[in-house]
Amino acid sequence: DYVQEQEMEIEALEAILMDEFKEIHSSESGLNTSNRCFQITISPQDDDEEFSQSSVRLALIFSHTKKYPDEPPLLNVSSLKGIHSGDLKILKEKLEQEAGENLGMAMIYTLVSSAKDWLSERFAQQTGEEDAEVDEAKKEEVIVPHGEAVTVETFLAWRERFEAELALEKAKLMPDSALSVSKEKKLTGRQWFESGRASGKAATAIAEESDEDVDDIDFDDDDFEDDEEEDMLEHYLAEKTGSASHS
Repeated sequence: DYVQEQEMEIEALEAILMDEFKEIHSSESGLNTSNRCFQITISPQDDDEEFSQSSVRLALIFSHTKKYPDEPPLLNVSSLKGIHSGDLKILKEKLEQEAGENLGMAMIYTLVSSAKDWLSERFAQQTGEEDAEVDEAKKEEVIVPHGEAVTVETFLAWRERFEAELALEKAKLMPDSALSVSKEKKLTGRQWFESGRASGKAATAIAEESDEDVDDIDFDDDDFEDDEEEDMLEHYLAEKTGSASHS
């Protein structure tokens, strides 16, 4: 009983698809028939977050033939949103082929699932191609350099200016006394010895002087030349001999 089997399938589709399933007038179907026609709205897979805000949607339209399901149904597909005619033709051929492979059993829901899978794969493929085009375009972007190119000469000039500025900043942090030491305050080793400051009394006096005076005295090993050391030794022996004779 083909009629009864067809009615049972329609009831099952209404229960499963609900708002996505509706009956339409044969004049709206695009099918060459006066029989009852139905439209099923198909979107990409709902459980895929990528398609939660889908920009594509199609309508699968069918009508039972007299001996369905022992013969294939009349099928048509149309775009509800974002589907090109070339893609619709490919899908229709795919569904008609599958219908021929499922003769003898109710097949409309199977065709709906196949159309949904095809739409998801096709839309994902287009998205991947668009992303690839965007990535390729980014790679081909020419980065225009800005400013002056750095050469060895310009780098050396910059380093000299930088070191000069750094030395100036360090000088600003030094105490004024360190920057204003006069040559008169710098004594040679011989002058230091002959001045009598090497004695304990002089050392005590120096300790009582300010830290600034002590810091300003410059001891330079180069000042102690060999002839100066000999003069200092003779001076010391003469003083010692004189003190011995007085005693």
